[in-house]
Formats: sequence, structure tokens, C-alpha cells
Amino acid sequence: MTEVRGRARHRRRGRALVIGAPAVLTAAGVLAYGTAFGVFGTDARAGAEAGAAAPAPVWARAVADGFASVDALGQKGTYGGRDGRTVTVRTLADLERYATAPEPYVIVVAGTITVNPTGKEIKVSSDKTIVGSGTSGHIVGGGFFLGQGVHNVIIRNLTIRDAYQGIWNDKEHDFDAVQMDGAHHVWIDHNDLRHMADGLIDSRKDTTYVTVSWNRLGTNNKTFGIGWTEHVTAELTIHHNWFRETEQRNPSTDNVARAHLYNNLLQDDPGTDITSSYGNYARGRTRMVLENSVFQGVNNPVVKDGTAALVQRGNVFSGTKGRNESGGTAFDPRAFYPYTLDPAAEVPALLRSGAGPRTTIGTASTPTPARTTPAAAPTVLTVAKDGSGRFTSVQKAVDAVPAGNSSRVVIRVSPGVYRETVTIPSNKPQVTIEGTGGSRKDTVLVEGHASGMTRPDGSGTYGTGGSATVAVEADDFQARNLTISNDFDEAANRNLNGHQAVALRTAADRILLDGVIVSGDQDTLLLDTAAKARLGRVYVTGSYVIGNVDFVFGRATAVIDRSVLTLKKRWDGTSAGYVTAPSTPAGRKGFLITRSTVNGDVAAGGFFLGRPWHAGGDATLSPQTTVRDSVLSAAVKRTPWTDMGGFSWKADRFAEYRNTGPGAGPAHTDRPHLSSAEAAAQDTRHWLGDWNPRTP
Repeated sequence: MTEVRGRARHRRRGRALVIGAPAVLTAAGVLAYGTAFGVFGTDARAGAEAGAAAPAPVWARAVADGFASVDALGQKGTYGGRDGRTVTVRTLADLERYATAPEPYVIVVAGTITVNPTGKEIKVSSDKTIVGSGTSGHIVGGGFFLGQGVHNVIIRNLTIRDAYQGIWNDKEHDFDAVQMDGAHHVWIDHNDLRHMADGLIDSRKDTTYVTVSWNRLGTNNKTFGIGWTEHVTAELTIHHNWFRETEQRNPSTDNVARAHLYNNLLQDDPGTDITSSYGNYARGRTRMVLENSVFQGVNNPVVKDGTAALVQRGNVFSGTKGRNESGGTAFDPRAFYPYTLDPAAEVPALLRSGAGPRTTIGTASTPTPARTTPAAAPTVLTVAKDGSGRFTSVQKAVDAVPAGNSSRVVIRVSPGVYRETVTIPSNKPQVTIEGTGGSRKDTVLVEGHASGMTRPDGSGTYGTGGSATVAVEADDFQARNLTISNDFDEAANRNLNGHQAVALRTAADRILLDGVIVSGDQDTLLLDTAAKARLGRVYVTGSYVIGNVDFVFGRATAVIDRSVLTLKKRWDGTSAGYVTAPSTPAGRKGFLITRSTVNGDVAAGGFFLGRPWHAGGDATLSPQTTVRDSVLSAAVKRTPWTDMGGFSWKADRFAEYRNTGPGAGPAHTDRPHLSSAEAAAQDTRHWLGDWNPRTP
């Protein structure tokens, strides 16, 4: 795409904006797999023998955020049992049977299960999701135990209650709702935990990469303890939890390397039998970041040991008394994962309506064990530069996919740098390319073509679209855990006419980019469609997109969610550029950037969030970019939108909603913000319609 466009043939009137409030997209995982074996040789047979379970319901494919989403210790985020069968249990025996099984399972608790003997903690093995069916899933008189090395576990949408033995400060009965001793990658979400003999949650003995979110914790003494170790290694995220009528450990964090607490509500009502002793406590050598939380009537709301570090930002205190402390240097959570803060003023209402079990989780067409049958495994092709895979290049593996493929093919690429161009043609849908390394940086697909360069065969220049390192023309494509880069050297080719250098071009529908890096300079990520009249939807999650000029552009309908848009200096060292350049057809949705971060090592005030690209001077287009619930660095201009090629951005659809950070700013004539009513229709669900991208 060129930077300068033809003059507008005529101006159009501004049109009404249609926008939306944030919605957590719970669709996750891979598409249902079928396969035709024999075409692909030994790789296909190996995949068939390994087997793959039927896809779990949409709600069971939700994945953790926060520290539980971080790739570490050989585990890539936390997704529970989504690779296994979905089973329904109504008895303690069945719950224990599946919870302790070595295979992955999504275990739906449908009804009340009373634990016998009282206080028993059901042992949970790795790769499990245990979820309540709507609000009906209750565990009474006991809880769960995750032992040393247990990982990739989700405990969600359950009520765990009533192991209390009548002794308030009970030293005899260690009856917890959830106890973790040396586990990692655990997500505890949307539960109601109350009235236990000991802790509601105990995270002990170096348990790490844990996220605790959207829970109700109440009517308890020792609520949420973290520590029981001399090591300082644990990393936890605790957000959007409602602590009510809990005396202590709300939580207490001892020797925690990184504790990130935000948007929690701690409430101690006057005149009740339970009086808070303290709220959030940073003990030992803990480093804690505490943001936008609300403390109502809590005694000693924030306590810090002399050896701990605790940074407070944006918290609200009402009717509190006693210690409220901070000090020292902690850490930057955004260095580990993206997140979006809700305003502290909105937290009480948000949690009172949203914390705890949801009727929409665990209730959609849940099969029982007797009815559940495994689906066929995906066809798997392997690529390795050293010859240890079936193919030595990614394109050779794509070439082996038969035209008209009707089932998913997964191309697993070993770590290494693959200098090649890759095209997935339109007649080869359902292809996944995934890196097998421990990091998305380990597997790199790279080439250095630019628009103005002459093709080797002398047939002309590459053009913008033709410069792409990877070109996706087939529907239902997925990319995971790798880097796609265009390393064209602008400085060495400063006199070339045409510096557009695309890393990834998509021109199809239902494209999923999950956990990838897309890196370049000008025109890094081209999100296109097969034709102007064709729909092309793209969902980018947990990823990094790097560039400087129009580095996200095109006419696709695209969501960039929980990702980082990294701003990069230009070849001459200047900090000036544009994040987006949509060319959206009228009547369709353009680019939605949500719950993401815009930052980079560039000067302040140099980058626009976007400008309208009327490709070819087409005045019928209606370019759209919405940036919402995201963190904007100081690099973003105070007037973040600008004209392009004679077309005014004000005649198109550019808006913000509830952004934060030094680059955010109040609404004014040159910085439109959405009202809550307008925001109600611009979120991921409205953007993608009937397509639920399934991320791991």
C-alpha cells in the first residue's frame, strides 16, 4: 500500500458509529477435526494413532489470562482439558474418576455432589477443566487438591462450600476449597467459594503461573493464602474478585516474586459477625502491584512487610481504617501479558453483577460419557530444516495438502529460521501452521521482498500484496506459536520506489492468528478479503504486530484482542507513523483493537492510531478502526486520527472507548469517544458474527 493516494472524487457525510462494550470471548481451541489418511504418509498415520478428542463446547475452550496465560515450564498457557472428551458427572465417584485420570477431560458438574468424608480434597491431575453446569454445580463439604507438578488445570463456575466445622480459627481441620502444592498453570474463575474450615484458596509450595478471576469469596476466616515457601519464584494474577465478610488472607502473599492484583472488591459490612483483620498483605520478599481495586469498610486494607515491595495505583478506599501502605519497586505486569483495567469507580457494580457462577457456562449441549466418542485426529505434517521432519520447507508441506482438502491439516514446524515465501492457495482450506518451540520466537518464517523490487523472473515488481512472506488465500487458516517477518532493509534501499514490505497477507475468511509475532516496517500485516464483495474475518489474539507505517491495513473485518501493537522507528531514525489504514467496504465492520497495548521504543507524540485508506480513490469505501479498552503509550498523538489521500477521517468511522495510559485522552472534536450505548454493539461477538474462533 502506498502512503499517498489519489484525491477524493467527492466527500461523504459522516455516518453513525456502531460500537460495543467489552465481552470476554470464551470460544477457544481448534476446529473439529476430520481427516483422509493415506495421502500424507507417515505423519498422517502417526496423528491418527495418537487420536484427538471431540471438540469441547465453546465455553469449555476459554483460556486463562494473566500469569496463567504465560508460556513457561513447558506449558503454553492454561487451557485445561479442551483437548479431551467432555463428560458430565453427578456423583463423587464419577468426579474422582475423571479428575484423577491421566487423559485430558472437560468435567461438567451437574448438580450437588456431597463429599464424604467431610473435608476430603479430590485429587486433580493435569490437563483438566472442572466446570459447573450453570449455577447448579455445587461441591459440598470438600474441595480439590493439585499436587506437585500438576499443571494446566481450570476450576470454573462452581460453588464450593460448607466444610466448616464450627471452630472459627480452626487449627485441626485443613479443609480447603482449592489447595495447590507445587502446581503450575492453574486458572480459578467464576466460582463461589465460602464457609470452609480452612482456606478458600491455598496456593502453596512454589505454585506458580496462577490466575484467580471473577470469583466470590465469602463468609470465611483464612480466605486466600499464598506462600509456605522460602523460595521467591511464584507468579500470580488476582483480578475481578469479590471478597466479602472474610477476616484475613485477602490474600496474604508471602515470598511471591510477582503478585499482580487489580480490580478486586474487598467489602466488610458493618454490624456483621465477621470483622476484617486486614486486606491485601505483601509479606516476606513479595513484590506486589495493586491497581484499581476498591476497599469498603476494611480494617488495615493494605499491609506491607519491611522486606516487601508494594506499588499502589488507582485504588479507592471507603470507610477503611488502619494500615494502608506502599513502597519499593515492584515490576511492570505488561512486560508479561496484556491486560485492561476497569475504572475503580465501576468495580463494585461490575463485580456484584458479574462475579461468581454464570448460567451461560457449562450448559450448552453437554454430552455424557456414554454418548461421547472421539473424533478423528488431524492430519499432521512435520517440517524441520535438519531433515528430521517429513519436509524441509513449509511451502513443501503446503504443497502436499490435496486440493479441496475437507479436514484440518496441521503443519508442525520445528525451531529454526526458514527463509522462504509461503502461499496457502484458496483451494486448500483448514490448514494450521504452528511452531513447536518453547517460544513464538523459536520458529521464524522470513523473507525480504518489497513492493518496488523486481521479481527474479523479470515479470515486473512484486507490488504490495506480492511482497508478503506468507500469503493466506484459503479459509479457516490458523497460525500459532511462530514469527512471520519481512526483513526488507529500507535503509539499504532508500532510493527504491516502493518500500511496502508485507510480512503476512490474509485474503480469506475465518483466519485465526494465535500467539504469533508479525514483524516488519511499512505495511506489515495486510488483512484483506478475496474480493471487495467477499467477507473476510480475522481474529488475532495473544500476539505482537510490529511496524511503523500503516502496519495493520486492508479491508477485512478483524479483531485484534489481548495483543501488543509495537511501534517501531523508521529507517531514518524518526518516530512518525500510523498504526492502522483500514479500507473497509460500506456496510461492513473494519478493525477492532480491544484489550490490547500500543507501545514501542519511539518518541512521544509521533504516531497516529489510523487514517482512512480509500484504495484506488474509491469514495464508496467506509474505513473503520475502533480502539477500545486498550493501553496507549505516550507515542500516540493527542489527535490520533488523520486524513489520507484527500479523504477526511471525520467522514469515515474512527473512534475510541475507555482507553487508558499516557497516550489516552479525553473526548473532543478531533478525538471522538463512544457513548456506552454506542459501545454496546462493537465488541468481539458483534464483529465476528456467527464465527467463534477457537483458540488454545
